[in-house]
Amino acid sequence: MKAVVFYEHADAPMERFMEVFPKHQVVEDEFIKSGRVLGTGAFSVPGEGAMAIFVDKPAAEDFVKRDPFVLEGLIAKVTIREWDDELM
Repeated sequence: MKAVVFYEHADAPMERFMEVFPKHQVVEDEFIKSGRVLGTGAFSVPGEGAMAIFVDKPAAEDFVKRDPFVLEGLIAKVTIREWDDELM
């Protein structure tokens, strides 16, 4: 079963997110290359957060544990939900 991660941003300026983004991108690229993340991105309204779809819950949990956005306090809340994708 796939897993979806929802991020709610902490009250931090966008400049801080952009400072940390290169470190976040390294982790994201690793997950993309290994095929463990299927989609990821921010919501269209700045500050509304982001989401990602992972191949399974362990992959989602591993990503969150290693994500610099989380480690550096830029994410106020993380929600991981298992998702029964009806198309796959």
